[in-house]
Amino acid sequence: MASASLQFFAFILALFGVFGDIAATLLPHWKVNADVGSNIITAITQMQGLWMDCTWYSTGMFSCTLKYSILSLPVYIQAARTTMVLSCILSAFGICITTVGMKCTKLGGDTDSKNHACFAGGVCFILAGIFGLVPTCWYTREIISNFLDQTIPESSKHEPGGAVYTGFISAGFLLIAGVIFCSSCFKRQHGAWTYPPKQHHFPSTVQESNAGYNLKDYV
Repeated sequence: MASASLQFFAFILALFGVFGDIAATLLPHWKVNADVGSNIITAITQMQGLWMDCTWYSTGMFSCTLKYSILSLPVYIQAARTTMVLSCILSAFGICITTVGMKCTKLGGDTDSKNHACFAGGVCFILAGIFGLVPTCWYTREIISNFLDQTIPESSKHEPGGAVYTGFISAGFLLIAGVIFCSSCFKRQHGAWTYPPKQHHFPSTVQESNAGYNLKDYV
């Protein structure tokens, strides 16, 4: 019962991780630059994401521009696009597989099949967490290095946005969920290997005594 509750808790964490992963991939809040200037009326907030760049003006206007060209983008943005999409796909696969393999569901067949499905789903979550953690770390490193560069003007410097923090948290949720699923299945298999089924063997002395008794009866 405790293992089933732990798997359900891991499944809830994985759901939060999937939704956060998708939101971080689509939102344009990876880079944020607030340029107030000398006049508050002309203040703007520039936001850059993986797929689009948006600008919010203090007058209430909001405009976004899609990044159509892939080759013109920096390498870390191209890598972030690829890895975040892979993270979303793997986490979605993990949700489908663990739904079949969890103990609290009636899908997946016998116990061994459900354990294998849970382990496969946990591996998907771990890979999805790794794929989501790598681009966020790389993207944050680029933002910090540009911010500390003295040759770059202040108007071109940015700070990490909400999508980066969402990506970090989602990757952590996916990693924790994957470890829980894999460890729960591994414990069951390890217990089966450590304690093999007992086989009943009759002592040889009992067999010999029975054989002697039978011979005496014939004499």
